[in-house]
Amino acid sequence: MSPKITRRWAWIHKWSSLVCTVFMLLLCLTGLPLIYHHEIGHVMGYETEAPEMPANTPKANIDDIIAAGKALYPGKIMMYMSQEADEPNIWNLTLGDHPTDENFKPVAVDARTAKVLAQHNFEDTFLGVMFHLHVDLYAGLWGKLFLGFMGLLLVVAIISGVVLYAPFMRKLDFGTVRRDRAPRLKWLDMHNLLGIVTLVWALVVGATGMINTWADLLLKYWQVTEMAEMVAPYKNLPPPSTLASMQDSMQRALAAEPGMKIGFIAFPGTPFTSAHHYGIFMRGDQALTSRLYKPVLVDAQTAQVTDNRDLPWYLTALLISQPLHFGDYGGQAMKLLWALLDIATIIVLGSGLYLWLKRGVVAGANAAPADMAEVPAVALEGAGK
Repeated sequence: MSPKITRRWAWIHKWSSLVCTVFMLLLCLTGLPLIYHHEIGHVMGYETEAPEMPANTPKANIDDIIAAGKALYPGKIMMYMSQEADEPNIWNLTLGDHPTDENFKPVAVDARTAKVLAQHNFEDTFLGVMFHLHVDLYAGLWGKLFLGFMGLLLVVAIISGVVLYAPFMRKLDFGTVRRDRAPRLKWLDMHNLLGIVTLVWALVVGATGMINTWADLLLKYWQVTEMAEMVAPYKNLPPPSTLASMQDSMQRALAAEPGMKIGFIAFPGTPFTSAHHYGIFMRGDQALTSRLYKPVLVDAQTAQVTDNRDLPWYLTALLISQPLHFGDYGGQAMKLLWALLDIATIIVLGSGLYLWLKRGVVAGANAAPADMAEVPAVALEGAGK
């Protein structure tokens, strides 16, 4: 590259990095405990566990499970119920005053005995705080979109950093860290080494994180397009006065999608279904397919399946991006890898900020001009922020 083009890339790298660095540090710091959210929840005592029972213990009637939740909150209605892929013995119920109630009440019910196990409110926990800081900064949709823009700047910073890496390394062997020189040179080498080592991971996590911030917008688009088409015959009908048995509705949904399991159920009026349907979302039984859902709409008054179809490509891409972002689908080994790469990225971001703050400081009183000449000017001006 010519010096002029190199300076342009350096300017892009410097400012895209500077604008997003503080927020990326926040996301890396809050994302670290979220990688181990199950383990932390267990240690802190708000991870619900089902009591030990024989493996062949039959499951309770779903209607009885719903009744157990409603008995705690007689004036509230069902919003959602779900099961974790690795915990089939617990149903997590969500109840509220109306289908979009933000002050909902969570209830965990034993899937075999229909007894209430816990009423942990995730919002009030340490992990709940970390989750909101990581996802939306407690600012709702606008917070998500803002963090999505920061993710876009991170992707730009990574790409521009790769472009600048070749001219910076032309006089140095890969992995060189000049510890006997000025502190700024040592941190510059560490910054570039860790940056190139974590390149693919940071690009994947940054890109998938950016996609995740579009979830609300993609869901709304799906609602006004495919969902509207699926429920069109019910457009002018009044909402059902009585609701059909959820046990019967689930059995029909399972029959419509053999080989799949139930991931979660949206009750009438919630954003994932219509005012006339149970939205029963089926999932696969493998590590990755357990995150991919297929909606089955069941008439909430007759318990008859009215439509079932695959999600559109953009929602599938969103669902695939979530496990790739959090690294929680490959067991403990993958969690450890994600945690180590997260820590390395924190060092990259912190060293970049340090290099920017020290940009005007002379490397050292006894540093010869020839020493500084070993580092391309662009690296000192831009690549190291």
